[in-house]
Parts: sequence; C-alpha cells; structure tokens
Amino acid sequence: MRMTRSWTLDDGRTAGGTTGGKARARVGRGLAATAAAAAVALGLGAAPAAATPNPVTIVNGILSVTPLCQGLSRDLIVECTGFETLTPDFPVMLDLNPFGTHIVVLGAGLHADGTLPPVLHNRLQAALRVAQRYPTAPIVVTGGVPRNGVTEALAMRNWLVANGIPDFRITQEDRSRSTIENAQNTNGILLGRGATGAVVVTSPDHLQRAMIDFRSAVDARIPIAGVVAPYL
Repeated sequence: MRMTRSWTLDDGRTAGGTTGGKARARVGRGLAATAAAAAVALGLGAAPAAATPNPVTIVNGILSVTPLCQGLSRDLIVECTGFETLTPDFPVMLDLNPFGTHIVVLGAGLHADGTLPPVLHNRLQAALRVAQRYPTAPIVVTGGVPRNGVTEALAMRNWLVANGIPDFRITQEDRSRSTIENAQNTNGILLGRGATGAVVVTSPDHLQRAMIDFRSAVDARIPIAGVVAPYL
C-alpha cells in the first residue's frame, strides 16, 4: 500500500518538517514498519476489504495514535500526517467509540446571499454519510464569516437538519475565520465534552492541512482522523 507524503501548509509552502532527509526517512521507515506489523497482527490480508475497517483505515488509525501524530512537535505532526492515506472511508475510531468520537465538519465561504457553495455542499454530503452510519456520534460544524446574516456553521446546521440529522446532535462553532481557528475553537468544545477523538471532514486538498492544525490544537490529548469529501 502506498502512502501519500506531500502536503501544503497555511502559507502555501510544501512542508517536509525540519528534521532533515535522513531523519525523515528513519521516521517513515519506523512508522511504516509499525503500521505493517500491527496490520499483520490484526489479521489483515493484502486485498482491501469492502466494509470498514479495512487495511487503509486500520493503518491510518494506528498512525493517528502514535506519539508523532499526537503532537510531540508540529514538525513531527506534519511528518507523521504525511504518511496517512487520505480516504473517504470511515475511520476506525468511530467503530471503537461511536459515542465519544465527534464528527467535525469544516466550513467554506458562503455565497453573498448566505447559501452553500458546491465545495461546502460536498463536505456536508460526506458528513451526512458518516453521521448516518454512526448515529450516536456528536457533530460539530465550524465556521464563522457570516454572509447575509448567516454563518457557515448555521448554514451547515440547517442543511444537516433538513437532511434528517436531529438538531440535538449538532453544535455550532461560529467564530472561526480560518482553518487554524476552526481547530483552536473546536478544541475548546471537544475538551469541554471530554471527547475521545475527532474525525475531520473536509475537501481533498484541505484535509491534510486541517488534520495537522487539529492535531496541533488538541496537544496530544485525543487522536484526530479525517474523511475526504470528494468533489462531485
């Protein structure tokens, strides 16, 4: 299985950490060996399974709880996150604890009239799929920047409720203006609730950076996973 290794930080730079090429290679070999050994121990075959968990989500789950991905330093978080395979499949932490794991949907700029742009509609479609599969998982919709009096969080909440998600499952974080603020402000909600983990749902070109920001924000307290919202 091939794992992705490139990602982009908030300022647009390609990130590879500051540990040096040889150190990064050692980190990569160690993570790959640990993940492979754990996958074998769990009895996973070479062929992907149709249902969750599958080999990709198992390996991603193992990486998400290593000290490197959980926040010894931002450079190590960047390095470790780069070894995960971004996927729309359900993370294993939702199977392990569908009550304490929170689904976090990241906002995107609304149209001038406060309606959803296609990119945010795609994220909500992906979040709805996760929420329907795990009906006990709480949901946080995060995003401020109101347009026509409507915040991103409120627009997302309204869409989810209109598509069958009970309002009591949804918490709005409506002050954020960036991905870093999404992570910092949502961390306060997760901390207050004693969340055991969080699954970030966002677009393919945004997820890796978002996971890095969330892993930095929670400061190794809980694992962070991700779900890709494919462009439709």
